[in-house]
Amino acid sequence: MKIIGILGGMSAASTQIYYNKLCAMTTARLGGLHSPDLIIRSLDFSDIEELQSQGEWIQAGERLNKEAKNLEACGAEVLVLATNTMHKLSDSMMKGVGIPMVHIADATAEAIVKSGLKSPGLMATKFTMEHFFYTDRLAASGLNPILPGVANRQIIHDIIYNELCLNIKTDSSERIFKEIARNLVEEGADSLILGCTEVCILLDQDNVDVPVFDTTSIHCESALNIALLDKSDE
Repeated sequence: MKIIGILGGMSAASTQIYYNKLCAMTTARLGGLHSPDLIIRSLDFSDIEELQSQGEWIQAGERLNKEAKNLEACGAEVLVLATNTMHKLSDSMMKGVGIPMVHIADATAEAIVKSGLKSPGLMATKFTMEHFFYTDRLAASGLNPILPGVANRQIIHDIIYNELCLNIKTDSSERIFKEIARNLVEEGADSLILGCTEVCILLDQDNVDVPVFDTTSIHCESALNIALLDKSDE
């Protein structure tokens, strides 16, 4: 099994979900006492959020690049950036890094294409919904992502940062997210991307009427596939 390096803490709630999912998936695959071989670097999200809010993306990219190199130096053989939003900086992050990174948008797009669906609704942070780094990769795979209206994008963003990143789940926010998901379906979405790694705290296949693509689960599955790939098959 290859060592998976997780660059997380964006948010800490998200990174906990990654750890739990990777552990459960590895046990399900291999049985017994098996667990994933991981190196986790969890950042202080307050620092990252400040860079985001100030538009200091270059500085944020330099920070991620430093941490990716550190994970490689510590023995990681494949990298996972445990956040959708910060994939905006994936190219900057991987400069001079010699191990592969599993890109969350590419993994998600592949899963949707395999399902035969075409028009996923996207619920994520405003950065992910509006800065094109994510939707462009979906479109490059032949998908037609459908976004919430401007007001609903702000509502989703605020709930993510003010509640979900703090691991807070409320009935009122769940109702709001479910209503926005229904609106996306009415506007033509044939599926729903949980495009922030914390959105799965509120939405899943049990409370959404169309197929749900949980990016966290998809990302973990893709990373584990690579980690378990025999070197002779590469």
